[in-house]
Amino acid sequence: MLEQLVLGILRVLNQDVVGVYVHGSLALGDFNRETSDVDFLVATRTELPAEKHPTLEQMHAELRNQGFKWAGNMEGSYISQELLKRYDPQQCWHPALRCDGSFGVDGHASDWIIQRAILREHGITLHGPAPENLIDPVAPYELKKAAQAILTEWWSPLFVDASRLKSSEYQAYAILTMCRCLYTIEEGLVASKPAAAQWMLATTHGSKWGSLIRQALAWRRGDELNAINETLAFIRYTLEQAVH
Repeated sequence: MLEQLVLGILRVLNQDVVGVYVHGSLALGDFNRETSDVDFLVATRTELPAEKHPTLEQMHAELRNQGFKWAGNMEGSYISQELLKRYDPQQCWHPALRCDGSFGVDGHASDWIIQRAILREHGITLHGPAPENLIDPVAPYELKKAAQAILTEWWSPLFVDASRLKSSEYQAYAILTMCRCLYTIEEGLVASKPAAAQWMLATTHGSKWGSLIRQALAWRRGDELNAINETLAFIRYTLEQAVH
């Protein structure tokens, strides 16, 4: 599937392509065949004009129609090599394939500081130069600030509207994401969600939240967690720890 993805990208963009990379759980070595998405990034010579977007959307639709198992569970961004170097909140809107298969221009939030670090240190090169040649080093303090911002921007609104947590899948995702945020804040490093969860279990955090974390690690599609209140409490705990 990834070979066909690269061929499709090169067919549509040709000389505009600098590199194609895989990041996320597949790059970090914790890809889960039941729950993981395939995350990819395309570095382009310049920001892509809007007239290229429909052709890219069609290319991704054709890939899904070929019957590849994970073609419907892909997310990817197209970022110019200039703007890929460092995260700039003033220039963070880029063409993207969304998890629902639609294609458009999306705002890339603070988590893209962390995604850049994963790409630079662990990214899998499908085409082009090694990612460390395109992305500046991400300092530990930048990672910590990014994790704190993610908690504030994305997770604190759940205390006003927790409807997303009605899904057991989202509860598991939230719990493991809290583990990753705390790991980054305390260690100044990036890790996959399962690796961060194991770190949590080995620290003093695990004495209070171990049962909830183990439930999230063991969750599989079709399972019921029924842990909305516990998940909210864990999110609140993580927010409190993040400001200490």
